[in-house]
Amino acid sequence: MTQQIILASGSDIRATLLRNAGVDYDVSVPRVDEVMVRDALLSDGTPARDIADALAELKAQKVSAKYPGALVIGCDQVLSFEKTLLSKPTTPDDAREQLKKLRGNRHELLSAAVICEGGKPVWRHIGIVRMAMRDFSDDYLDAYLERNWDSIRHSVGGYKLEEEGVRLFTQVQGDYFTVLGLPLLELLNYLTVRGDLPA
Repeated sequence: MTQQIILASGSDIRATLLRNAGVDYDVSVPRVDEVMVRDALLSDGTPARDIADALAELKAQKVSAKYPGALVIGCDQVLSFEKTLLSKPTTPDDAREQLKKLRGNRHELLSAAVICEGGKPVWRHIGIVRMAMRDFSDDYLDAYLERNWDSIRHSVGGYKLEEEGVRLFTQVQGDYFTVLGLPLLELLNYLTVRGDLPA
C-alpha cells in the first residue's frame, strides 16, 4: 500500500506540476518565517544552495510532525545573483529594481525539495539552473510589469518562465521544472523507485 503524499507548499505551480504528473497528494501549508530563517542563514555566510535546502527541510519537517505516517514534500527556491539572494518583489517598483539588476547579466535559480517521513528527511535534491537575461529596454520593462504584476508578484526575481517572462531571457541552462520551483523528474523517480507511484 502506498503512503499518503503531502505537499508542504501553497504554490499553485508546484501543485499543478504534481497533479499533471498524475500524483495523488494533499496540501498542508506550513507556518514558517522564511525571511527570518533566510536572514539568519545569510548572516552566518551560508551558501545559497544550503539556504534553499534548509528552508525546504524546515517546511517538510513542520508538516511531517503533524502527519508522521505520510511522505511530506517541502520545497524552496532562491535566486542567487553576484553572491546575493533576491527575494520575491513586494511592489512593482521592487520588481523593477530587481529586473534592472538582472538584465544583461547571468544569475542562478536553485530549487530544493526535501521529503520527510516521521519528521526526518529521507530524500533531498537541489536543482540549479543558470539563466542569462537580455538587455531589454526600460520601456519594455515598464510595459512588462504593467501587464504581468499580478502574476509575478509571488515569483522570485519578478518573472515566470512559463509566461511572458520567457521573453526576458537569451539562455536557460538546466531543467525547466527546476525553474518552476520543483525538481520534478528527480522527485517522481524517487517516488517510483520507492513504490509510491506505479512503475
